Amino acid sequence: MWTYFSEWLQFAVRWVHVITAIAWIGSSFYFIALDLGLRKRRDLAEGVAGEAWQVHGGGFYNMQKYLIAPAEMPEDLTWFKWESYATWLSGAALLFLVYYLGAELYLIDPQKADLPLWGASLIGIGGLALGWLVYDGLCKSPLKNDDTWLFVALLVYIVASAFLFDQVFSGRGAMLHTGAMIATIMTANVFFIIIPNQTIVVDDLKAGRTPDPALGKAAKQRSLHNNYLTLPVLFLMLSNHYPLAFATEWNWVIAGLVLLIGALVRHYFNTEHATGKQLWWCWAGAGLLFAIVITLSGVPGWRTSAPEEARIFTKDPQVALAASPLLNEAEAVILSRCSMCHAREPLWPGIAHAPKNVILETRDDIVHWAPQIERQAVRSLAMPPGNITGMEPEERAVLQRWLEAGEGIRLATASPPLKVVPR
Repeated sequence: MWTYFSEWLQFAVRWVHVITAIAWIGSSFYFIALDLGLRKRRDLAEGVAGEAWQVHGGGFYNMQKYLIAPAEMPEDLTWFKWESYATWLSGAALLFLVYYLGAELYLIDPQKADLPLWGASLIGIGGLALGWLVYDGLCKSPLKNDDTWLFVALLVYIVASAFLFDQVFSGRGAMLHTGAMIATIMTANVFFIIIPNQTIVVDDLKAGRTPDPALGKAAKQRSLHNNYLTLPVLFLMLSNHYPLAFATEWNWVIAGLVLLIGALVRHYFNTEHATGKQLWWCWAGAGLLFAIVITLSGVPGWRTSAPEEARIFTKDPQVALAASPLLNEAEAVILSRCSMCHAREPLWPGIAHAPKNVILETRDDIVHWAPQIERQAVRSLAMPPGNITGMEPEERAVLQRWLEAGEGIRLATASPPLKVVPR
């Protein structure tokens, strides 16, 4: 009963997390674009830095920004903070439900570090908190006056954190915690810097004092950081659904490259909003970096080649895989390492039905799900999760050699089918 309830609870929390994230990201992107698109006009009121005219939903809007604050506070002031808080709180709940309660499957990799459940959870929580402390320290250091070097320092720290997470967690857990650390930095920016600074400004105005311009400058810097970090966070959060992204020995490098890709994409749009210039080289650079990501994702070091006599040349990959003499070995690996979960009636405690309805009990099942087996257990190390059943590199090589039996398909499309009868 708990398994049934837990799955729906995770779904509900994930739904809330996605909804609130859309609201937060949308408002963040909008206000950065608005700020960069402001234009200075001669007839603006004193203290107004610029204005922007916009049209949406059949109406026109005239937006003005005060450099510090208006002379008097309006009675109806809208605060943008709950989107950020709700996103982080729902994300933290999801992290607890999936990765801490399910640490044995999703977080702990005994071949890296045989951690107790409580130990793995404390390392994860400590990593999130430390990320904020280091970032906040960098922003208050002399680097605060140089955004470029501040970004470089932050990039180095995040990549180093991703590497360290990968030394103690599964690939899935490492990428997720890297993303959660960045998300914690972003929400902490709102909670500890942006909103408090704005609150002080409002209180000063109500009391008749002149607000300190440094408060608004610091808040704007943190808001801009959040803008540049948004796209990498989305990638890292989505990565747990794609084994080629997280279940590779180079996942920490991929995390760093994604930070650069996100920065290039945001730089393109921010520059366009501010000046109208279109820096197309940003897209070329992002594309090149993403090509490197794709290349790194498929470079496991234990791959070997299938013997020529094991290859079956046919236009039908199912026939090739089913007829391969290596199927016996592959079946033995699957049944011993995967079938306890991927069964019509799973034997693993807490799993009520086969994950993603992938059944691996018979030869027909194994041949049918061969593409998933390749992505999850050969091209990547996603399965078994946390390598909880102890699949050895030699066993993955067995699966890889069997899967290569279908490589003759490419040759068959260029010439008449050639049937090689295995000896």
